[in-house]
Amino acid sequence: MPTYVAFLRAINLGATRTFPKDAIRSATEAAGGSEVETYINTGNVRLTHAARSVAAVQRALEEAYADAAGFEVPTVVFTAPDLAALTARAEELHAEHDPSGQHYVTLFATAPTAATVKAAHALEHEGETVVVDGRAAYVLLDGNIHTSKLLGSKEFKALGQGTARTVKVLRTVTEKWC
Repeated sequence: MPTYVAFLRAINLGATRTFPKDAIRSATEAAGGSEVETYINTGNVRLTHAARSVAAVQRALEEAYADAAGFEVPTVVFTAPDLAALTARAEELHAEHDPSGQHYVTLFATAPTAATVKAAHALEHEGETVVVDGRAAYVLLDGNIHTSKLLGSKEFKALGQGTARTVKVLRTVTEKWC
């Protein structure tokens, strides 16, 4: 069975959106996942699943997570090889740009359109760079996520709803599960 890695969005952000790791694990198994593992409480899940497509796994997980959590849990799924390639690209960009601040990767369920990618690539904010490649937007900041003008821009938001992880989290997840 293929191995998948799922990234959950907007969980454990307050009293009304809690979804503990044990509940995530149980819901993942209810969705047909096996060999389930989680990493930190921000919604990083490894599983094997009989489905042969990322979209089918994503649908099954989102349904099970909504049932278990009591609210919608947007989920972005990658195959293990695709996540390994995405993380390698993040490492390449990180070394190339050598940000003194933070490096986040926003993961999308579907690739942004060519027009929104072009608009995002045209953004020029001092010390901030974005590279969109496939279903990932690599954001290199000299500052931090809370003061970023790039992340708050309409061009970046037009890429779509995604879930962000640091390069460190992606590196760790990839080393553990890919």
